[in-house]
Amino acid sequence: MFKKIKNFLNWEGTPKPEISLEKELYEELKPFRVPIILVILISTIGTLGYIVIDNMSLMDAIYQTGITFTTVGFGEMAPISNAGRVFTITLIILGFSIFTFAVGILIEVINKGKLLNIIKERSMLYKIARLKNHYVICYHNEYTIEVTREFRRAQVPFVVIDSSKDFEKEAEIHKYPYYINAEPSLDTTLRKAHFSSAKGMIILSKNMPENVAQISIVRLFEKEIERQKPYQIITISETTTDILKLKKLGADNIIAPNKLMAQRVSAMAFRPDMENLLENFLYKRDTPLDMEEIKVPKQSWVIFKKLKETHLRDIAQVSVVGIKEKDGKFIPMPKGDTQIMVDSTLLIIGTSQGIATTKKLLAKKQKPEELKYT
Repeated sequence: MFKKIKNFLNWEGTPKPEISLEKELYEELKPFRVPIILVILISTIGTLGYIVIDNMSLMDAIYQTGITFTTVGFGEMAPISNAGRVFTITLIILGFSIFTFAVGILIEVINKGKLLNIIKERSMLYKIARLKNHYVICYHNEYTIEVTREFRRAQVPFVVIDSSKDFEKEAEIHKYPYYINAEPSLDTTLRKAHFSSAKGMIILSKNMPENVAQISIVRLFEKEIERQKPYQIITISETTTDILKLKKLGADNIIAPNKLMAQRVSAMAFRPDMENLLENFLYKRDTPLDMEEIKVPKQSWVIFKKLKETHLRDIAQVSVVGIKEKDGKFIPMPKGDTQIMVDSTLLIIGTSQGIATTKKLLAKKQKPEELKYT
């Protein structure tokens, strides 16, 4: 009945992680079973003893056993016989012994350090389980620090994974809201990162074999969960020769930091005014101007239409500064008579709101009503 009401009102319970560490937590708490069993056993014996020896009522016997066993010193509930006092002394000794035994177990468990780590990790996993359309960033280094800083500014959710010993300290220093200290290539680690609900993965290892292995693991995981929309995979390559290999393995975007730095430096050297313009309008997030590539859907109404017939500038106040065709040919500053073909990608410049409007217009199958007023 409660489930039906819950479904009717669209109530959602707290999301649970795929791996909740319940078994690990149980193993650490297992030593406390003996003290708990002893407490229950002695409490039962004490209650029955007071009922039999001094003819107490059930509630008086339970209360007397409790204050005696815990040695709080509240005194006697009713006059107790000599046999009852001997029985009371026995309960006090047993209670103190069990308490000492339990404290010893607690100290031993805490000294191991596993219990607190498991509790801390379990709390993190429950927080990660609430994420949707987040990015999983593998390996912690200077690239990760810069990427996560930009993600926090843009309020893009992410989880950072790294297996180094000091990673937890580094994660706190660099203010990673969600992180996992484990090997990124393990299936259990991906499930801890709630990767089934993620948008994609960013692999930032400087070691080429690690990037290769991680890409393969992501694509296999994708098939295992029968995901309809492929994960977006972004990675880096220290050498331009490895870019083609990474693309063949399944990476969507590969960034060569050395090449990127060379391009930026040369732009500053040859055209400093243009570089300053890009810095002010494209690389900063507080600017009204933005640039983005938008792939035209296969069933979009703009297919085989001329660029001037779309009226994107009139409706969304954006400009198409480039068109990349299916065969890779790039048309810079296309004219109004340029025809938009299947699988074309438009390079759009405009405001963030204008670009969002453009995406909605291109996604429509039928000619939008906005064109009636242009």
